[in-house]
Amino acid sequence: MAEEKKVTRRDFMSTGAKTAAGVAAATAAFSTIPSRVLGANDRINIAVVGIRSRGATHIEEWCKIPNVEITYLVDPDENLFSKGVADAEKLQGKKPKTEVDLRKVLEDKNLDAISTASPDHWHALQAIWACQAGKHVYAEKPLSHNIWEGRKMVEAARRYGRIVQCGMQNRSIYGVRKAMEFLHSGGLGEVYMAKGLCFKPRDTIGHMVNSPIPAGVHYDLWLGPAPYRPFNPNRFHYNWHWFWDYGCTDLGNQGPHQMDLARWGMNINELPKKIKCVGDYFVFDSDQETPNTQLATFEYEDGRIVQFEVRGIYTNSEDGILIGNLFYGSKGWMRLDGDKWATFMGRNNEPGPKYDGAGAEADPMNLAGAGSSAHFINFIDAVRANDSFKLNADVQEGHLSTAMCHLANISNRLGRELQFDSHSEKFVNDDQADGYLTRNYRYPYVVPDKV
Repeated sequence: MAEEKKVTRRDFMSTGAKTAAGVAAATAAFSTIPSRVLGANDRINIAVVGIRSRGATHIEEWCKIPNVEITYLVDPDENLFSKGVADAEKLQGKKPKTEVDLRKVLEDKNLDAISTASPDHWHALQAIWACQAGKHVYAEKPLSHNIWEGRKMVEAARRYGRIVQCGMQNRSIYGVRKAMEFLHSGGLGEVYMAKGLCFKPRDTIGHMVNSPIPAGVHYDLWLGPAPYRPFNPNRFHYNWHWFWDYGCTDLGNQGPHQMDLARWGMNINELPKKIKCVGDYFVFDSDQETPNTQLATFEYEDGRIVQFEVRGIYTNSEDGILIGNLFYGSKGWMRLDGDKWATFMGRNNEPGPKYDGAGAEADPMNLAGAGSSAHFINFIDAVRANDSFKLNADVQEGHLSTAMCHLANISNRLGRELQFDSHSEKFVNDDQADGYLTRNYRYPYVVPDKV
């Protein structure tokens, strides 16, 4: 007889005994910060943190939702405020305030939530500060910059009873949800392997010399937890992705989406026990530190396999997919490309059930098939209900899927296979690998041990 597994609080919060009583008990036990009680018709006030690139999308999405107002735009680069304010005013009919330091914004008792689209190295501290201030959080992927701080984000959300959604919007897209329903119903039989693909050619970033800090850029705030280095435009807007101080490679940029779909499709709610990732920076000569080509393999306790591949130069597709997932089961296999999917059954690859995009308007959560908008709506619905179990991508899900990317990058950087204990979230008898679980934080931008 198998040994009965003790159900821990982490298990409860991640797999979800999804009852109102459970949510109420968790909130009462862990929330110590007062916040506004929101009714169904009350306006929700949001601060968008990081307004360039993905942040511009946040501005657009929040302005679509009734009774949601962007009251602050927060960014250490004041040069971005003019366009951000103009865009928000055009969409919502009112100018938001601007601020370079999130800590000042969090003092506003009328602020209900923040949405973070800042560089990766800032995600954890911004979310933890917000939870401590009684604010809810929509946190872009990757959820964290390392595994330890991702766990601290989960702990902060639970302790303060805050709603924390990770920006893995596939979990709110109708076609993807239908694919998961098919997999979970046994449509492919036993799903033993999944593969994620990121075939996205990137050009060289070249070489740039250090230069004076541009006017209007609050560089100390931009660096935040990262070590101080002289300003270099190649380490700033967007290209920060390709430096370990701030980013997580394309494996940690696009990868969280595909890792999340792989875990979701296979009903995996733990981290792998074996990780092997190979890769390097090929072809170009530039300032970039991170690989542009990687292949990661993860093995779980029960032997099931997840793979993720990054091809950052020039490549063919895989069964027509450039960014997406493949699932392999005992009855057949599935290709998932965006919100569309198809299955092929048996030895002869006979066409099976598929979804081609029709009928998305039937899903009330999807705004007539409006794609990732549904994910922002889902967050607002959960905030209004003060119920984290209504979230499609709770912080715990974001942590597990993001941690897979970190595990792969650690294996790649060390150049060897690693063994990991999902319960302790540490490597097995491997102090060298454990050294990558967190970072040295630059004072005062320190993620605390006790959140």
